[in-house]
Amino acid sequence: MSAAAISTGIAKVGQPAPNFDMPSTKNLEKLNQNVKLEDYKGKWVALVFYPLDFTFVCPTELTAFSDRYEDFTSLNCELVGVSTDSVYSHRAWLQTPRDKNGIEGLRYPLAADMGGSVSRDYGVLIEEKGIALRGLFVIDPEGVLRYKVVHDLNIGRSTDETLRVISALQTGGLCAAEWRPGQENLKV
Repeated sequence: MSAAAISTGIAKVGQPAPNFDMPSTKNLEKLNQNVKLEDYKGKWVALVFYPLDFTFVCPTELTAFSDRYEDFTSLNCELVGVSTDSVYSHRAWLQTPRDKNGIEGLRYPLAADMGGSVSRDYGVLIEEKGIALRGLFVIDPEGVLRYKVVHDLNIGRSTDETLRVISALQTGGLCAAEWRPGQENLKV
């Protein structure tokens, strides 16, 4: 894949996060409730971009985040999964048991970025494939992008590292390498 294949996006750490308003699985039966950045005012939000439903690495990631849902909510952080699939594909995947490569029981919504405009804004869209790279974006309660990491399709993300980073951001101080919750910040 060439570097030109991936959009650079407008998402910049320290700047307001790009706005989003996407169809979602918040109401799994009716599929009539969008997720919007403004819905998360006053909360931290972790946007978890992934390539496609019904693939191999994606369900391991999404269910790992779901299995740690209480750890995220204890940090006042909500999760939103995002791919370029439709809400109908999302619903089918959410209704597929985990032992059949599904994500049944997922505890947070999946958003449908059909057309890729949000993925493009966040700089994760592979233009010629119309799918997103694995991107993780942490937005603070004021809507400022505080953290982003983007990597290739074949590597899943770590929930432990995501929780560590959110905890570190919430200290408001300087956190050394390998800092863990409960440790002191650096003194300068």
